Amino acid sequence: MMRYTRRVPHKVTDDMGRSIAFARPPRRVVSLVPSDTHSVIALGALDRLVGRTTYCESPEAAAVATVGGTKDVDVDAVLALAPDLVIANQEENTRAALEALAAQRVPVLVSLPRRVDQAIAHLARLARLLGVADREPARSLVRRGYALRGPAATTGPRAFVPIWMDPLMTFNADTYGSDVLAQVGIGNVFGDRLRLYPLAADLGKTAPRDAAGRDVRYPRVTLDEVAARRPELALLPDEPHAFSDADEAQLRAALPGVRVVRVSGKDLFWYGAWTVDAIDRLAAQLAA
Repeated sequence: MMRYTRRVPHKVTDDMGRSIAFARPPRRVVSLVPSDTHSVIALGALDRLVGRTTYCESPEAAAVATVGGTKDVDVDAVLALAPDLVIANQEENTRAALEALAAQRVPVLVSLPRRVDQAIAHLARLARLLGVADREPARSLVRRGYALRGPAATTGPRAFVPIWMDPLMTFNADTYGSDVLAQVGIGNVFGDRLRLYPLAADLGKTAPRDAAGRDVRYPRVTLDEVAARRPELALLPDEPHAFSDADEAQLRAALPGVRVVRVSGKDLFWYGAWTVDAIDRLAAQLAA
């Protein structure tokens, strides 16, 4: 008698708490996040990648079809690629695009890591989902990620890290970038600062209103407020904002005596496979 083996669905839970089931590892993957595109390639699954954004600049993915930017995803272009998995991020991608894909029954895995250990857990989740967790290079890469030493004692210098210049913006402790700083022993001078609404309240000009569920992790600040926090370091990442020489001069003038260091935005903000080497690289740069 012929026996039939029932295929057991593989389930994963994304960072929005949604359970997604797959009968088999996805073979057609669209990544809407540059760091996830890098992770898919680093895990040895480039052959699964059928779509990426124009900001996914990994050289290995140059021949992969593009589907717009991270904020202006071309939903029709994604659907035309017939993906069995779309990898997205709650901050990077717009809710409208993700809901439009979900409405077409496209499996969408949404991430939002706020800690380095969550970034590595997401990398391991991708490896399991793609069915490559037990083979190289994925196995060694994930193992190295889990071996990261954990947050260093925050007895080192305190840093101000702008992510935009006009308006001047930064991030608080409830973010992945802030935890990367903690990993290398750097304190975040705005770790306790919430974003206030409206803009005038964030700038101390009026009373704040109820944030009404909006993201409060990226405050807008003034140079006077930065100076009052007395940072010892100012780190200027090259993304999401490319700080000009004039920007740097303005910051130096407002923060006399503060060491200003230009750093890789990828090392601060790209999670997943990039994290594995970024921590030591950033630590070495800031110790120099």
